[in-house]
Amino acid sequence: MKSAIAVAAVLAATSLGIPPATAGPGGSDAALADALERVEVSLERGLAASSREGTPISAKYELLEDDDADELRISVYTMRGGSFAKVIIDCMTGKIAAVVPIAYGEELAAAERQSKAMARAKRSLEAATVQASSGHRGYRATSALPDLQDGRPLAKVILVDGSVWKTVYEMLD
Repeated sequence: MKSAIAVAAVLAATSLGIPPATAGPGGSDAALADALERVEVSLERGLAASSREGTPISAKYELLEDDDADELRISVYTMRGGSFAKVIIDCMTGKIAAVVPIAYGEELAAAERQSKAMARAKRSLEAATVQASSGHRGYRATSALPDLQDGRPLAKVILVDGSVWKTVYEMLD
């Protein structure tokens, strides 16, 4: 059964035009991987903490660079009753640091798209992220993004182990 799901996920990913394993999320891959070595709070724990504010519809670590120091945080987008919020999780404590309503712009468009995928999901984004991480020893989830492929919900989970990045697709139905 698990192998059938894995094959279906790879086929879904391939039909999305995305290879099953890709590089990390952007130009600061090394900086993000390095920052992750210094934190205990997993993306999965951030998803769990944010669920108090609504249903998690996407999650990612963000490395905010400023003049004084780099700040690593977990951002989880949530939905509740047609409203969306960005829940900021402190990477050292696993507690909610802030809740920011999303009402316009690119973040709202992304949240609406992600909520459509999660509305069809039978599994939570947290469960899919746990499964993706546990299936790849030594790797840590850095983001989890839902999407629809041929009307079926799936989660794109990006993992890292040191400087090696991997993308895993987990079906959500």
